[in-house]
Amino acid sequence: MDKKKVVVQLPAVANEAPVAQRYSLELESLGAIAEIVEVDGSDPQTFLQGARDADALITSWGINIDAQIIEGLQKCVVIGVGSVGVDMVDVDAATAAGIVVTNVPDVFIEEVADHTLMLLLAAGRRVKLMDKMVKQGDWFKGRPVLNEVPRLWGQTLGLISFGNVAKAVARRAKAFGMHVLAYDPYVSELKMTGEGVEPVTYTELLQRSDYLSVHPGLNAETRGMLSTDQFAMMKTGSVVINCGRGPVIDEGALIVALNEGKIGAAGLDVLEREPPAPDNPLIAMDNVILTPHAASATTRMRIETRRRAGREVALALKGKWPMSSVNPTVMPRVDLERWQPYPMERGPNR
Repeated sequence: MDKKKVVVQLPAVANEAPVAQRYSLELESLGAIAEIVEVDGSDPQTFLQGARDADALITSWGINIDAQIIEGLQKCVVIGVGSVGVDMVDVDAATAAGIVVTNVPDVFIEEVADHTLMLLLAAGRRVKLMDKMVKQGDWFKGRPVLNEVPRLWGQTLGLISFGNVAKAVARRAKAFGMHVLAYDPYVSELKMTGEGVEPVTYTELLQRSDYLSVHPGLNAETRGMLSTDQFAMMKTGSVVINCGRGPVIDEGALIVALNEGKIGAAGLDVLEREPPAPDNPLIAMDNVILTPHAASATTRMRIETRRRAGREVALALKGKWPMSSVNPTVMPRVDLERWQPYPMERGPNR
């Protein structure tokens, strides 16, 4: 049997090691049925030249797999995304083309939840400013600042979206004595109350939250969903945390709200533009903690993500339904009789 062709984007930095060695983790699942081929992704047309006859793609960075590319894929059955977010793939176009899109929704949940709580605590306790005061010799100025910050115990944390990361954040926040609210129109109230979380409307979430943590994926519905009107509804001095996707927050509106004191502090692992421009006002703000889109990074994250992406693609190429399809309503372009349900619930993962 001829092996299937799985395309990945050619790395920006040259690596002389054999392809089989560099993709050994993905090939643990794919090696018996497929070969991995690197393709130049400097522009869509160049990428398509090498990917047009691919049976599958694996991606997590670089070129966007947009409608133009998807239209040109003649044989592709599955696009495996090595992250939770799939905004680098036009999922609607893939669905229309009969291509299954998979992600990695549960490999680094605990890491991102830890990072979210780290930013919440650091922003809430104004750690960046406290550190600056010590280094500048302003030792006695820290306590007056924190005298104006309510203690964490009894404060209300609002979660926008209630997927896997938000659930893990809720468990951690409750250990600090926080009351947790959540807004997610795609999750039942019973799932929220089962986690000890109060389900609320979006308006109520904004009005009641002392801390607001942002977790939805990026799409047309969520882009800019936290902007001027939403900040105006929030409590004065509230804290905003984002370890999800940067463009969910209107960055310009956040900067205005921070400058005006409407928002007291922010902790951001993601931004609208990454890396940020050197003159981005957020960088210089003493009440803003920034990290470089690193919330999921640990010693195991990249290894397990690559293995999982390889397993998902291998399942699809074997004619089985993958564990984590993000477009479960797709009608696959392969012979439907070949598709066998994988022994897990077939449905959206969050």
